[in-house]
Amino acid sequence: MKGIPNHNKLILFDGVCNLCNSSVQYIIRRDKSNIFLFAPLQSDIGKKIINDYHIDTEQTDSILLYETKKGVTSKSLAALKIASKLSFPTNLLSICFIIPPFIRNWVYNHVAKNRYRWFGKKEQCMIPSPELESKFI
Repeated sequence: MKGIPNHNKLILFDGVCNLCNSSVQYIIRRDKSNIFLFAPLQSDIGKKIINDYHIDTEQTDSILLYETKKGVTSKSLAALKIASKLSFPTNLLSICFIIPPFIRNWVYNHVAKNRYRWFGKKEQCMIPSPELESKFI
């Protein structure tokens, strides 16, 4: 994908979801290796990746992790891959890889389905502050 250095990974998130925006802030604070870039699913690059990978947004209500050489992962797999690259103690969540995906994704889907009700939503996508602008595509 043009504009994403090979060493970076792109996290696509729901730009109007309060939980998702809080998660992005959490990741930024713990991304000590400066691995992750971010874009809302609603952005041009988000729409392009969704179209290029034929992702059904009705079926995949999720963050997406785009890696230049590996493509797209979603749901609990994406969340755990992200957590594994963050600083201690968040990286300890990678132990959850031992939980079967159907269980992890059931929990993930339950939270995703209820995220607006539990955490609320914004009228428009988050606008990054000037100091965080370089982390967003």
